[in-house]
Amino acid sequence: MAESQPNNPLHGITLEQMVMSLAQHYGWQELGRIIEIRCFNVDPSVRSSLKFLRRTPWAREKVEQLFLETDWRPDSDVPHG
Repeated sequence: MAESQPNNPLHGITLEQMVMSLAQHYGWQELGRIIEIRCFNVDPSVRSSLKFLRRTPWAREKVEQLFLETDWRPDSDVPHG
């Protein structure tokens, strides 16, 4: 049973959607500069990033925080929860 999470701004947004949106918005090079983790700097891909982020809570938190702090354009394809 899925519970409603009205106070969770990330509810309904998957980690994959976050990574893809951030990579599209910033580009891998800038994303790797902002969040210094290997999966963004060395042969970056969504798949390798997801594998690392799912196993590394501190890195996932940084990605989630950047996603929330990013100034998204109203016409962007960013998922909304």
